[in-house]
Amino acid sequence: MLIGNLTRDAVVKFTSSGTAVATFAIATNRSWTTAEGQIKEDVQYHNIVAWAKLAELVGKLLHKGKKVYVEGRLTSRKYTDKTGVERYITEIVMDDFILMSMNEGKKPDQANESTPAAVEEFTQEVEQPKEPSSQSINPDDIPF
Repeated sequence: MLIGNLTRDAVVKFTSSGTAVATFAIATNRSWTTAEGQIKEDVQYHNIVAWAKLAELVGKLLHKGKKVYVEGRLTSRKYTDKTGVERYITEIVMDDFILMSMNEGKKPDQANESTPAAVEEFTQEVEQPKEPSSQSINPDDIPF
């Protein structure tokens, strides 16, 4: 579980089989006071990966500077870079997220325009249940 700020817009690509994959990074900050009374600060950067419908939603909602809560699992993998050197990377494969700063960076008259529309569009894309349900989901009730 991490809370941080996006360092860049999420990038969504698709695998050869058509599965969406989104990548982005968040920065987490911490500060502390030393025994001498000096304030120290530290920033860590974390690579995040989301898959399938979650990746599509991430692509619509997560943009540079937004504050986000991310849940997921750590994974490490090996890859070969363009020069042929083997490298290792540790990433967080995201299971869930909560957008904590929906309106930052927008003008007051635009504050509530794009995010609810993106949520509504996404909820319309989700496969409907096979049996009718008496409950309907209102996109305004989604907690992000």
